[in-house]
Amino acid sequence: MSNNKITIIQLNDLHGYLEEHLEHFWDGDHPKYLKVGGLSRIKTFIDKVKKETDNNFIFLDGGDTFHGTYPVVSSKGEVLIPLLNDLSIDAMTAHWDFAYGPEHLYNIVDKLNYPLIACNCYHKDTEQLVFPPYIIKEVNGVKFGILGVAATIVDKTMPKHFSQGIYLTLGNKELPKYIKELKEKGADIIMLNSHLGFPQELQLAQEVDGIDIILSAHTHNRVYEPSIVNDTIIIQSGCHGSFLGKLELNVVDGNIKSYEHELVVLDDKYESNKEMKNNINQVMKPLEDKLGKVLGYTETNLDRYQVLESTMDNFLLQSLIDYTGAEVAFSNGWRYGAPIPKGPITENHLWNIIPVNPPVSTTKITGQELWDMMEENLDRTFAKNPYDQMGGYVKRCLGLNLYFKIENPRGERIQEFFINGRPLEKDRFYNAVFVTSQGVPEKYGKERTNLDINAIDALKLYLKKKKTIISPIIDTIVAV
Repeated sequence: MSNNKITIIQLNDLHGYLEEHLEHFWDGDHPKYLKVGGLSRIKTFIDKVKKETDNNFIFLDGGDTFHGTYPVVSSKGEVLIPLLNDLSIDAMTAHWDFAYGPEHLYNIVDKLNYPLIACNCYHKDTEQLVFPPYIIKEVNGVKFGILGVAATIVDKTMPKHFSQGIYLTLGNKELPKYIKELKEKGADIIMLNSHLGFPQELQLAQEVDGIDIILSAHTHNRVYEPSIVNDTIIIQSGCHGSFLGKLELNVVDGNIKSYEHELVVLDDKYESNKEMKNNINQVMKPLEDKLGKVLGYTETNLDRYQVLESTMDNFLLQSLIDYTGAEVAFSNGWRYGAPIPKGPITENHLWNIIPVNPPVSTTKITGQELWDMMEENLDRTFAKNPYDQMGGYVKRCLGLNLYFKIENPRGERIQEFFINGRPLEKDRFYNAVFVTSQGVPEKYGKERTNLDINAIDALKLYLKKKKTIISPIIDTIVAV
């Protein structure tokens, strides 16, 4: 009887965070911010795992890697390549990594010393897979068949250029075929590296047999104890590189006999790897003056860790309304973005809030369209069928008050709707300001116009005008 020990390490939703940064934690009835994460601490942890396991480990990246901070976005992900190549990653999958267009992602992948895998991403013209669907890796005498599933929403809710020439499926129809293929090639353990989102992966495990492990991503869940669905072990490990998932397997005769799991918080228990730290400093040093400049102050902690609305996004939307005089403002319910505690606001903070730095846009939109748009967004956030949940948190709004029932079916959630304190008039046009097509999708509104100012400059003007901001949560979206 063979008895084999293997360690699985998961990184997901890095969102371009090279350095240690503040992360949001709950402490009883209030948030606290701790400095965690950073690729230099990840490097230290991986080197420790290598030594402790005698290299009997697998390290997977769940995607949302090459986007999210100024140094990464301004280089279109290029600065990350040598840093990630030093981490012994075995494979990744993708979501925001498509942000610079598929062709650029192909160029990035060509420079990585590990593959991007996705069994659900296809060329539109040929119907052929864009990336390999899986890899096989033998560790300590055990063969792992590792399948990739990229974010299905890339061509559905993201800006159009993300998916130029490609389309994505859920992957649930393809998986049985590839699982069979991997088993025929001698795989003992089938593992999924997926970026669908935690609810979706729970559903996937329920309906697809033969998956031993799912490394989940996209929804930024901090899973302290694995979920077990249809004999599948499912974990997810936060975001921003603040955490790593560690799954220690005891495999007997090709089957997982037992396991131990830890959600590793990369706090100051882990020293920075000096070489990695030096390499990161070389990236950051030329940017210090620009990103470190103090632009204003906040008397409110700014973060976006709440599903319905957040202080960080209210700050962004306040700046848009202040610049345009619009009645209502919208942005996407992004999950990424390190918190900003009370005190100075730097330029780096602004880029963490909205690294895409899109143009500020305006449109005229009817009350009926506003109602329909919010019903659609609420369903994409809280749909009963997990596969219908697409996007991030609830769309961020300012200038309106909306009261809704989470538990109601599609199209029946909104109970009451007000614009600036007055009942919504469905046949009236309202002046709206927004950022990105995720803020106001293209099918809503008329006279859509991109202004000659981008989001970062609107935030700068607002801070210059206000000096100090107060951005409380103001109960714009309320579950009743």
